Amino acid sequence: QLQLVESRGGLVQPGGSLRLSCKGSGFTLDYYAIGWFRQAPGKEREGVSCISSRSTYYADSVKGRFTISRDNAKNTVYLQMNSLKPEDTAVYYCAAGLYYTRFDYNDCRGNATYWGQGTQVTVSS
Repeated sequence: QLQLVESRGGLVQPGGSLRLSCKGSGFTLDYYAIGWFRQAPGKEREGVSCISSRSTYYADSVKGRFTISRDNAKNTVYLQMNSLKPEDTAVYYCAAGLYYTRFDYNDCRGNATYWGQGTQVTVSS
């Protein structure tokens, strides 16, 4: 079964850190752009970060705090989240789209091929 498997999120205090992982199961992520998205209650899903064939992208709200990286040997993409704020509370999803598609060229905007199951991140004291 081809799928993306996300690590568990969790409850973190403001200012804390958390690393999410997104692992490809049944296929290699080597030729896929990977995006991280989040959706807070009552809000639309937003793009957080993307690692594409050409570059990395970060939403303004997370620049300087979040870092996306990939480890092809482990078939995994990570989202390191530092200096977390209560407004980062959301369900986080990873998504994959092939290189050289619109998803790749547009910093992970558009139709992804695979989506993770989502993981809850709560930032609260």
